[in-house]
Amino acid sequence: MRHPRRGSGRRGGRRSPLSGISGAAALASAAALVVSALPAVAATATSAPPPSPGEVIPGQETQTPTLVQGIREQAPATGNAAGAARTYLDGKQGRYRIADAKRDLVPAGTTAVDGQETVRLQQRHGGVPVLGGQYVVRMEKKDGERVVTGTSGKYFTELRTGTTPEVGEALAVERAVDSVRTQLNERHFTAQLEPEGEQDAPPLVGTARGLVVLPTGAGVLTRHVTVRGTDPASGEPVLREVYVDARAGYPVLQYSGIKTFDAPRTAVGEPAADAPRAAVGEPAADTVKKGARVPEKGTGAKLDGKAVTLDVEHDVYRDLYVLRDLTRIPETDWANNSLSTWDARGKTPGEVSGQWPADVAEFGSPTPAFGTEATDVGAVDAHWAAGQVYDYFKGKHGRNSFDDHGMTVRSLVGVANYGDTYVNAFWDGQKIVYGVGDAEYRPLSAGMDVVGHEMTHGVVEHTANLVYAGQSGAMNEAIADYFGNAIEADVYGIPVSDPDSGLIGERLCRTKAPRECALRDLGDGRTTTKSFLGLGFANDNGGVHLNSTIFGGALWDAREDLGADLTDKIVYKALTEYLTPLDGFTEGRAAVLAAAKDLKIPAADHKALQRAFTAHGIVPGWELALGVDSENLLDRINTTDTNLGGGGGWWAASKSNEDGSEPYSVWAGRGDGKGQPKLMSPNDGRYHVKPATDGKTVVWQAYGVGGGTNVLSRPLAGGPVKKLWSGRGVNGTLDVDGDVVTFGFANHGGRAGVLYLSLKDPANLVRIGGGTYHRAYSPSVSHGKVVYQEKERVRAVYEWSTRVVDVATGENKEIQRYPNSARIGPTAINGTHVFWLLDEGLAENTTTLRRAAIDGSGVVDLSPQVGPNALNAYNLAASESTVTVGSYVPDTEIRNESTPKLYQFGAGGSPEDPGNRKGRVSCNRGEQASPAAVAGSQAVWLDSTTGTTNVAARTRPAGRCG
Repeated sequence: MRHPRRGSGRRGGRRSPLSGISGAAALASAAALVVSALPAVAATATSAPPPSPGEVIPGQETQTPTLVQGIREQAPATGNAAGAARTYLDGKQGRYRIADAKRDLVPAGTTAVDGQETVRLQQRHGGVPVLGGQYVVRMEKKDGERVVTGTSGKYFTELRTGTTPEVGEALAVERAVDSVRTQLNERHFTAQLEPEGEQDAPPLVGTARGLVVLPTGAGVLTRHVTVRGTDPASGEPVLREVYVDARAGYPVLQYSGIKTFDAPRTAVGEPAADAPRAAVGEPAADTVKKGARVPEKGTGAKLDGKAVTLDVEHDVYRDLYVLRDLTRIPETDWANNSLSTWDARGKTPGEVSGQWPADVAEFGSPTPAFGTEATDVGAVDAHWAAGQVYDYFKGKHGRNSFDDHGMTVRSLVGVANYGDTYVNAFWDGQKIVYGVGDAEYRPLSAGMDVVGHEMTHGVVEHTANLVYAGQSGAMNEAIADYFGNAIEADVYGIPVSDPDSGLIGERLCRTKAPRECALRDLGDGRTTTKSFLGLGFANDNGGVHLNSTIFGGALWDAREDLGADLTDKIVYKALTEYLTPLDGFTEGRAAVLAAAKDLKIPAADHKALQRAFTAHGIVPGWELALGVDSENLLDRINTTDTNLGGGGGWWAASKSNEDGSEPYSVWAGRGDGKGQPKLMSPNDGRYHVKPATDGKTVVWQAYGVGGGTNVLSRPLAGGPVKKLWSGRGVNGTLDVDGDVVTFGFANHGGRAGVLYLSLKDPANLVRIGGGTYHRAYSPSVSHGKVVYQEKERVRAVYEWSTRVVDVATGENKEIQRYPNSARIGPTAINGTHVFWLLDEGLAENTTTLRRAAIDGSGVVDLSPQVGPNALNAYNLAASESTVTVGSYVPDTEIRNESTPKLYQFGAGGSPEDPGNRKGRVSCNRGEQASPAAVAGSQAVWLDSTTGTTNVAARTRPAGRCG
């Protein structure tokens, strides 16, 4: 199933260091970004480097070592540090196996402190940057000489892919935007996202960023696209980094670029009609003549009632005192950089993320005494705390702002959702944004640890730049948590022995006690790798918050054992001098221990540091201990943005090659596990995804460079592949039963419709919806009948209905009708009943699983929206005897239940019968997604528990999971 353009991409027996979760998202199909970061489990590359002094730790899928310590080797003393580092690597090809460092490694930043130089070098392949390919060289410079003391990072020697794209920017942007919209739709029912009338789909804007090689196997050439906008369902900002295969046009990786604190979510309300708007202004110019501004001292009260002194400036143009601190960030020869706080009341998260919003100004006051208005919105806290965070990094680590070169620090306060609440904060690469809070939670700038957390994200971005997904993202969060708490402890004088010192966000609440209020606890001692949650990137970016306290807890335990000052120095040194973008927990442990060794800490302290990581389960090979209660039918599918099909005793799935570098192929197998899976799709360079089967035929979608999408089919018994349909794109999934194939489609305006056709005569097709005032969604087929959801304008008002059409006769019957305020979800059908998901607004974050007979009679709720066992279901699949739904709990507590799980019900039994609810399908940890019904009670799904995504199965539900 390898495509000849990719090359083999395998050497020896090692896994790629990028292997991990797929399904919802994974790097370069292989689910990388160290989502699971399964560490090295086999030997090194083709031949070992010659012996050398010091410690050399080999890399994975590369001949370049991941860590070299304990050396003292000469480097050129003349020229700049980056040039000396590259010349040194070129002179040590026997060890580093970097063919031409001067050509393939581009300077990515140098830090020089007290004669110590740390050079970061970005890998390029054929002139194209490699995602996460970064190598670090550490040197001492003294008396005109340079000595290399160590190296670390990732340089991928196995890359072979060509660098000439076959997909243009326009198609890549279109596919990227469609992919983001699809992911948003997966968690929100269509009614909430769908525009009405002549409106187009909610605006999402894609910007092409250039070519990038994803370092899986021989490499995947992609076009990097940034997609911005607002999630219309939640009001949350959308800033997604999407990588589209530059040969076939399929999005192989997607993750969020917004680094949130991840505070409790609040409901979306109506826009506040009287929400105050900020005064017109622009961000403080960085080209103001040096010395033109005069610092002032002001005062204000924080949200906890304590008065503080504020560094401000009198703005002569506005005749106001503004929250603009000119005292901390040193002047340059051309600019007065500042630390400033901006009034963003009336702005939504989507308006401020990844861009500078219009019509905002620095928070102002007619006198130096800032009053209750500045206090209530969190401006005083944000401004004062930002200064404290700057002082910590400057005083403790000698760091001058985020980039260590005096980068301006900007905070925006007062941001609200479409209602009048927003309980979150985030760093978007340019600035820190704080929500207004709600009835219980103060504006998030009220937490010193929150401010420290978000500003640390800026420091991480300008040092290790840990990719914000999977394990690298969890370490990004862990380090932000660590320094956020360290700064809070430093400012408030909290000893490391205080049992509450590890709480995150404990000062945010108006009424709750600190432990009840806190979002996370680094000192809980419970979060170990045994509690690791395997997730795709569509869920918490692969567990960046849910798994962060595994690594953060180890760091905090070390702080308790080694003391604050020493541990802070070790973690900062590891961040700035050792860690690189795609490092996972195991590499993180090695980086911290190496940094400690450089600092020459006592042997007892080094052992205590090792114990802290071991106590949290962070040891080489820890992922191998994660177990499951299900049977694996297909291992390591290494795909993204696809799903499973099932029926007639068979399953169908998309799969890439072992390292995830190949375009996807469709495979099918028996549900009982007998025999070998069958390859159904051609190996033609296209991405074959989202299959469905009825046990006789497999149908699927194929994405290629031509710009359109094909629906293909092939009999399980064998025969040629048949093209059934070609169009712009398939909206959602396919379904097949007998001679009938059905799927959704959407035009360029995002207006959705349903189509069904004959396998024998594909030209014999019927379209429903797709118009300005008539839309259709979520079709399923069984026994010659198609069920779907419809939205239509009736007497100037939109209404929803669930409908069933008899393919043979054309009879179209309404099963149930709903007002436009309802939200309608996916459907399923068997020979006797219709099933669908519905949200009638009866409760927050729950849905109804509803059933009716084919003729529309006997409408009942198998799982009501209200009640102790209500589910937040978002997809479903049905056999003749059971219906299986996927459900998740949308909260931020670190627990297994906040990830997608599967539940099963009897399809034909009475809802009042306790035996009708079969309970959990599987008790596996981590993500269980994309359920498909094979036959009877057997379900298959995509399971990410072990850090790789497998096709998992159970013949009967597990029941209750303790």
